[in-house]
Amino acid sequence: MGVGGMVCGAALAAAVLWAGAATAGEAPSAATVRRQAEVARELPFEDRRDFDFASRGYLGTLKDPVIRRADGGAAWDLSAYDFLKGEAPPTVNPSLWRQAQLLAMSGLFEVAPGVYQVRGFDVANITFIRGAAGWIVVDPLTSLETARAAYALVSDKLGPRPVTAVIYTHSHVDHFGGVRGVVDQKDVDAGKVAVVSPQGFLKEVVSENVIAGPAMTRRAQYQFGHLLAPSPTGQLGSGIGLGISKGTITLIPPTVSIERTGQELTLDGVRFRFQVTPGTEAPAEMNFYLPDLHVLDMAENANVTMHNVLTPRGALVRDSKAWADYLTESIRLFGDKSDVMMTSHGWPRFGGAAIADFLADHRDAYKYLHDQSVRMMNQGMTGDEIAARIALPKTLAREWFDRGYYGSLSFNSRAVYQRYMGWYDANPAHLEPRPPADVGKRYVEAMGGAAKVLAMAQAAYDRADYAWAAVLLDHLVMAGGDPAAKALLARTYDQLGYQSENSLARNMYLTGAAELRDGVRRGPAGQVSADLVRNLPSEMIFDLLSVRLDAGRAGDARLSLGFVFPERGERFVVQVRNGVLVPQAATGSERTDAVLTAPRAVLLDALFNHVPLQAKIASGDVKLEGDASAFARLAGWFDAAPADFPIVTR
Repeated sequence: MGVGGMVCGAALAAAVLWAGAATAGEAPSAATVRRQAEVARELPFEDRRDFDFASRGYLGTLKDPVIRRADGGAAWDLSAYDFLKGEAPPTVNPSLWRQAQLLAMSGLFEVAPGVYQVRGFDVANITFIRGAAGWIVVDPLTSLETARAAYALVSDKLGPRPVTAVIYTHSHVDHFGGVRGVVDQKDVDAGKVAVVSPQGFLKEVVSENVIAGPAMTRRAQYQFGHLLAPSPTGQLGSGIGLGISKGTITLIPPTVSIERTGQELTLDGVRFRFQVTPGTEAPAEMNFYLPDLHVLDMAENANVTMHNVLTPRGALVRDSKAWADYLTESIRLFGDKSDVMMTSHGWPRFGGAAIADFLADHRDAYKYLHDQSVRMMNQGMTGDEIAARIALPKTLAREWFDRGYYGSLSFNSRAVYQRYMGWYDANPAHLEPRPPADVGKRYVEAMGGAAKVLAMAQAAYDRADYAWAAVLLDHLVMAGGDPAAKALLARTYDQLGYQSENSLARNMYLTGAAELRDGVRRGPAGQVSADLVRNLPSEMIFDLLSVRLDAGRAGDARLSLGFVFPERGERFVVQVRNGVLVPQAATGSERTDAVLTAPRAVLLDALFNHVPLQAKIASGDVKLEGDASAFARLAGWFDAAPADFPIVTR
């Protein structure tokens, strides 16, 4: 996503969370009702071409709408968004309602002769391309269960055929996590199935968001509305898909790497021509073209909405200029050759003219975002000032695919500023900003006390100035958690969420409102995907330990510990000094306080799945030499990253 986007690295853990609680929010205010009516008048709802594209080639869907995990729980429920079949209620921006209706058109679709997609079984699409002997599968969804169900549907409607190749277009989990639902590892090992990816795929899969995983996972709960039930007053998808499946995330490492634009590959008799696009929507990503079928796959570089240049869950800022430039290259390479264009999210486009217009206008939106943000930045405007002023030209803003259902122009313009300038806006008053609770207390005091601030916020709410009411109430809540302030801030967030065209903003507002009313609720804890853990480089394990070390607990203590993974022939020395954990490959000459010798999988289980080492040491499966208390001291210095830290309160 991508979920990116997150639907991306943070989704690794967040995808297992599912509360499904009903959302008891505020009724839409008169101002919200008026705003929804204005949107309905302003935008070209009479344009129904997307509904034609999204429904074209429909071949059917599952008889049972619930796709279940092995434990009987629902990995996906195709009926969860049936409420979208009606007219937009006043609790939903009509533009976002339209987008969700399109994304809810699920089932098996013929895209072109021999090319099929299953859409609506997860946040992304899975594509099946008919080869000489079997199916070439593109982007096998987030989880094993949904990918398996999609494959079963294809087999039911089109006849059973084996999978002969898999293509991962990029390194986000919703595009590879279901691979074991369509492919058996032994067939890959035997060379019967090729697994194709862009260069650098595996490195990016295991590295993106691992270091900051706990924080990103918590923020992803807000971004994707994981703790909200789908409903007209709750979660309404993510703008590029409905939700993230709640099944088993898997990974089979690639066997074929695509390294350059123009590289060609024949898989099961089907010719592919690739365009590599690193640093766009994902660090490792590629588009491909089927020259014999005139079908273009734009991966997640072109979408049915503006994408995120920076995901609200957190990530490295993407390069909007490179993104636009690669789209220009796509137009040059494929724009006049394609009869059908499909993507990893959303629905296809049909006809050369429609594809050419889409690619050019989509490119123009990203280039406009970049160029105008930088122009205003160079005039001395801050990120917030740019975000308040920037707007797409009307010709682009009226294109549904340029609207901000997933990413938004204002959020992305701040990201462009951040990429070039960082968080600091050059104003010395902002060199050392104070923590939110401290700022809240000082502002409330300066404005005359809590009662006065609450009255000011109520007045702002009553005149539908919800953004200002939120600022005032945020200070008041941070200052001390006044119950009346929390209640009014929740009501304010409801109205902002209802009005939002951006699905992620809606999710974040409504999740904030729910937590102000009910407190933080924890979703069921899930284990990290075993397939992903197995592919972690050993160095990254110690990077994770480094960022969990509490320097205050370690104090000025010094330790030197050895780790040996005999089955891999790897030896590491970890030193703790000055509150810093420094790992290095061992040379054999280091003096250590103790040495732990264990299969790497045992240590990974201890770190990621909370399997204690003591029993393994007692049984002899793990060998501990030297000062056993040294490891106990080290373990006592690590933080346990919370899954439920507060966001809208302190």
